[in-house]
Amino acid sequence: MVKNTTPAKASARTGKRAKAAKKAAPRKKTGASAPSLIIERMQTGVRLEKRVLKVLKALAELRDLSLGDLIEGIVLHAFEGKAPFSLETLKKIGELKRIYGLDLDASASHRLREPGDSEERSR
Repeated sequence: MVKNTTPAKASARTGKRAKAAKKAAPRKKTGASAPSLIIERMQTGVRLEKRVLKVLKALAELRDLSLGDLIEGIVLHAFEGKAPFSLETLKKIGELKRIYGLDLDASASHRLREPGDSEERSR
């Protein structure tokens, strides 16, 4: 995926990457030899369940990705009916869910609502 960072942000990430590269096992990169794609990103104000967001942010940090890059990857895989995560990553997600108290699963996805929402509005 194409990173949307300024030179200052890029240099700040380089230090993190160097440290993470020493700790983490090499990751398999699909399409690493494929040319970069120039895209246009848009800022959005997406609302997410608090614990879901915590798990996503922690996973993005572990993978040295921005939250937006992680979400783009998940969505692009889902659009093709492909699983976005390896078994190893799913285990890590399970750990993060326990850490952040996330007890929701896919069966909850169409039943979530906020206090004050009517039943009709949450559908």
